[in-house]
Amino acid sequence: MKRLIACCFLAGSLSAFAADKRYNVLFIISDDLTYTALSCYGNTVCKTPNIDAIAARGTRFTRAYCQGTYCGPSRASFMSGYYPHATGALGYASPRPKIGTRATWAQHYKDQGYYTARVGKIYHMGVPGGIESGGDGADDPASWTERFNSKGPEWRAPGDGETLQNNPDGKKPAVGGNTFVVVEADGDDLVHADGKTAKKAVELIHLHKDKPFWLGVGFVRPHVPFVAPRSYYPPFKPYDTMVLPEKVPGDWDDIPKAGINYCTSSNMKMDIRRQKKAVGGYYASVAFMDAQVGKVMQALKQAGLEENTIVIFTSDHGYHLGEHDFWAKVSLRDESAGVPLIISVPGKKPAVCHSLVELLDLYPSTAKLCGLAIPERIQGLDISPMLDQPAHRVRDAAFSVAPMRKGFLLREDSWACIQYGENAGGGLELFNMEKDPRQYTNLEGNPEYASVVEGFKAKFAAKLKALRENDLGIDYTAPAKKRKKKK
Repeated sequence: MKRLIACCFLAGSLSAFAADKRYNVLFIISDDLTYTALSCYGNTVCKTPNIDAIAARGTRFTRAYCQGTYCGPSRASFMSGYYPHATGALGYASPRPKIGTRATWAQHYKDQGYYTARVGKIYHMGVPGGIESGGDGADDPASWTERFNSKGPEWRAPGDGETLQNNPDGKKPAVGGNTFVVVEADGDDLVHADGKTAKKAVELIHLHKDKPFWLGVGFVRPHVPFVAPRSYYPPFKPYDTMVLPEKVPGDWDDIPKAGINYCTSSNMKMDIRRQKKAVGGYYASVAFMDAQVGKVMQALKQAGLEENTIVIFTSDHGYHLGEHDFWAKVSLRDESAGVPLIISVPGKKPAVCHSLVELLDLYPSTAKLCGLAIPERIQGLDISPMLDQPAHRVRDAAFSVAPMRKGFLLREDSWACIQYGENAGGGLELFNMEKDPRQYTNLEGNPEYASVVEGFKAKFAAKLKALRENDLGIDYTAPAKKRKKKK
């Protein structure tokens, strides 16, 4: 009887331990990364074995979307738990002044006794300027127990550099700023910010392995300038072997002016040679970033934490690499609004999920998985059931914005609709994603689809109204100078 009681007590204790056990969260985010550049998403030229290894253990989402198509609003959104137009955080500032004392994603864990830290870029941080200076950018100190910046030389790194943008005669040297520059750099990984970020993340994993942590690891590549050690370039040289996306004559003729991206082959004055080198430089930067991911994941394994850590890999938004002769971000087409998203949870089987999800869903989903309460105010949805049932759905549409263009995207299973201006005053694009997945034919002016267009206009109005009905108490429908607290 004593043995039976002892066994029951032991079993009960183990059960209680299992119930109380808290997962760590390792959040790895790349900057300006398109899912089309990853081999686990089908790229056959750019190999990303370390990111692929996370996908092999976890769930890879094929239709994940950011909530803002450039760094500031996207990062403020998924960290705060609000859509950009709910907080008005549409630029490059911290969401903290708008959210007050409400807990951010990492802060929610900090409040529950977790060690929380970021290394590198989690909230907005200027690249290359903020990386050169080593500053905090638009960071939120309340989110972290500790935070660490990774300073790097960026475009000033010694090596062979070429400015591709607005340099048709080739007379410009490698220049700084948010510019398409390729630098085949001298030295090893630790010369650069991402190498330093990986090293510090490895240290923190080993140092804090005995207590729960939420660790954000923010890599800045492949954001321009495309800088990586020389050793990452050979697979993409000679650059003229790079294959550009299809170019369709008259591709822009049926879209509104606002739909033409701010960076194009034409206004950047990049000929075919420079376009191909841009793709090669981008891929080399991705390969370099992937290698740093591998170092972090190896540390997790060496620390014995693989079976106690949720690993997330994603990007803040996508990136055009010549599709429609567009380059960079901001656009609301799939290449720019879509993001890679991989979630690996101990004990869950590997899977591929084709359901629509948003980066905003990460906050509530990880809280659920870790046994933490989900704040009622959170505007994301719990997608954790998809990790066991990949066919599970929580959304009929994903929503994203491009504040720079006053643009809004609703992406459904069969349709992508992009509206410029809250009442479509800047025009509208409608694409049948089953028949036209590369988005070449705008159906907005086709009478056959008039009812579909009107349906989307109503959906946009309803979505904007719903996301503004939150607990912040600020009327963001008013002009910026007249915003007041609602009474």
